[in-house]
Amino acid sequence: PLAPTPRLRPRLLNSRPGKLPLESIQVVLEELRKNGNLEWLDKNKTSFLIMWKRPEEWGKLIYQWVSRNGLTNSVFTFYELASGDDTENEEFHGLDEATLLRALQALQQEHKAEIITLDDGRGVKFF
Repeated sequence: PLAPTPRLRPRLLNSRPGKLPLESIQVVLEELRKNGNLEWLDKNKTSFLIMWKRPEEWGKLIYQWVSRNGLTNSVFTFYELASGDDTENEEFHGLDEATLLRALQALQQEHKAEIITLDDGRGVKFF
């Protein structure tokens, strides 16, 4: 027979249950920023975007798909990449446009892509 498991008692970080001290929140946010998973949206650091993957990681996944399918020197709309039938089995399928843009900007910095303006929106050419 298994020995009874002692009951775990939650430890409170401060006297207010459910409230994390501001200093602790700032430490967590700064670590996320250092790792590239957080981007401040304003100068006062009151709004931020937390990303599951860094833009460079999304860019790498997109470029692997492009290379694997022989699609270098091809042009895609943002919609085709994020919502098109050809990408529906890819991890980046369904990516929001802001995150997609950051990923493509990362690829552009690596000279693997160029973001272009098309008649019906934005697109990207891969190299």
